[in-house]
Amino acid sequence: MAEYNPEKNDYILNINGEYHNTLDIESFSLMMKDPSYCYKFYWLEAIVKLISEGITDTTFGEIIDEMISNAWYSVREFHIHLSGIQNGEVRDGLERAVIKLAEVSTLPSGASKTEIKNAISMYSSELKLFKEQLTNMVPYRALAGFFQRSNEKANWNSTIRMVEYIERINRIVLLPYTLGTSSKLKKEVHFSHEWVEMIQDNTVSILRWVQYEKVKWLQMNNPEVPGLVYKLAPLDEKMRKLGKVRKLWEAVLDIQPVCDVFTGKQIEQNRYDVDHFIPWSFVMNDELWNLMPMDSSLNSSKSNRLPKWNPFFKRFALNQFSMYELVQNNPNLYKLYESCYRDNLHSLWAGQELYRPGNTKTEFIHILEKNMQPVYDSARRQGYELWNYDIT
Repeated sequence: MAEYNPEKNDYILNINGEYHNTLDIESFSLMMKDPSYCYKFYWLEAIVKLISEGITDTTFGEIIDEMISNAWYSVREFHIHLSGIQNGEVRDGLERAVIKLAEVSTLPSGASKTEIKNAISMYSSELKLFKEQLTNMVPYRALAGFFQRSNEKANWNSTIRMVEYIERINRIVLLPYTLGTSSKLKKEVHFSHEWVEMIQDNTVSILRWVQYEKVKWLQMNNPEVPGLVYKLAPLDEKMRKLGKVRKLWEAVLDIQPVCDVFTGKQIEQNRYDVDHFIPWSFVMNDELWNLMPMDSSLNSSKSNRLPKWNPFFKRFALNQFSMYELVQNNPNLYKLYESCYRDNLHSLWAGQELYRPGNTKTEFIHILEKNMQPVYDSARRQGYELWNYDIT
């Protein structure tokens, strides 16, 4: 299991003791040590998932297809940079492969794994160079923890010699996999029977460990991104908690008209959605201060994009202030506001500053802008597109 070690302030991999008698678990735990790029995590994750499906022999190409499929959602839906940006360029080869697939295909950001695998196959020629780049080091470097069992030094400059070296190491200490003699993406990967058995028995724990290490790396390379741990795979839409907020806005609409932030037209009952000003996929929450009623016909158009700050933020803030005023002066609305505490009111600044009694319009908008604009700017820097809605 992956267990927390308070002395090291870290999680360690703890495998059933019976395997320690036959397998070098210590060296296995070093497979993600000192990465230079994120695709090292995706390499091991892909191997574990393939083994869990009963696969004992595969190729570089098939493992990399699995890696691209596993990275797709984080890169496309959440704009995560797998290993950061350097001189304005994406550093990680796996991220570049995902971006290339997005460019040549029509896949939506929320595509299924089957759809992604089909697209990879369809555009294999366009992806070939990007995939081959991923074979240069990681398949060999991932085994480096085992090489310490030999006095012979690895020759990292020759893949042929590395394959032969790995075979010699495998006679000293049993490796999780050895490699065949084919080249590039066709190179064979043979999983050891003993390691297959261990990994299948501990798949959940190993994947949890890989995910923990991956999140640490990704958070370091995406310091402005909130809720990163939730951005590694598609999420259940049931996580969205908008029911209480919708009831609050329905009560507001019963009392006074509210104009749509984008169209400027009065919102009609039962013909609006409650949506996020800054996309949910970035903030990963349903905070009241980021939610607004908007024309249902526009929601799919806005999708996962950012509205232009000017003039839309001012309109959004005025609607928020109108709701705030009614909440402060209407006991029934205040009860509906209180019902949002559990799901939609977690930000300390919102409770202590924004929704405190007595704010003037100017004070309210200033507090909202002071706290929302840095989040908006972070999303923009992360690569979220602007929604080019024409003001009518």
